[in-house]
Amino acid sequence: MAEQMSGPVETGAEMDYSEHEKTYGMFLAGAKYGTIIVVALLIAMAAYFFTGAGAIVSFLLFLVLSIGGSILAR
Repeated sequence: MAEQMSGPVETGAEMDYSEHEKTYGMFLAGAKYGTIIVVALLIAMAAYFFTGAGAIVSFLLFLVLSIGGSILAR
């Protein structure tokens, strides 16, 4: 059964807000660059499957889109 507590709920250690902000910043950067990579991959796959572009051209398109998107996202 749950214990009945009288007093403040947060009785643990002090929060390290600077570490929380760094972690949140890393999460946002990972989400941003991960989205760029996935979108570039989908466009390169569409170029490979639905056009006459070969595998090498699609791979180069993926690299160009990934690098260009990363530069624009800064």
